[in-house]
Amino acid sequence: MSSKSRSRKHSQPAMSPLLRALTYSRTAHEPVTEAMLLQSYTALDAFRHGHGSRNLHMTLSRHLLVSQELSRLGLGADVLADIESAHAAMVQLDVREHRDGIWTLEDSEYSRLCTALAILDGQLSIASLSDIANAEAKMLEGLMRSAQKQAAAVATV
Repeated sequence: MSSKSRSRKHSQPAMSPLLRALTYSRTAHEPVTEAMLLQSYTALDAFRHGHGSRNLHMTLSRHLLVSQELSRLGLGADVLADIESAHAAMVQLDVREHRDGIWTLEDSEYSRLCTALAILDGQLSIASLSDIANAEAKMLEGLMRSAQKQAAAVATV
């Protein structure tokens, strides 16, 4: 027998087997994606009927930002303009609420948001939980950068 000791490198996987299984499992995937879509469509319906709120606006805007990040990750890069158009509709909705005090969508805005939510639905049906988590993380990073820029702009005024 050889007196040499065989050393083996024990490398840690980036993700535990359980977490990996959950991340790519359709069983774990469906409740997450269904909740996102339910929240989005509920907010859209509330705005359509003039019963929106700041919280619903934030929820729908966040999901649109996740959709935008999923597009940038390669899930629907060709429809990024449609998602950005839906963002513009959300900005118009916010301006209208500040000006008039009502949360009501115009027909063209509603149509653009319906298109964007259909895109999000398609993205979520093919995205893994890992893709969704990455998109959410990038969305949060973008929001943090935006908040920091706004704070710096206010501080210089």
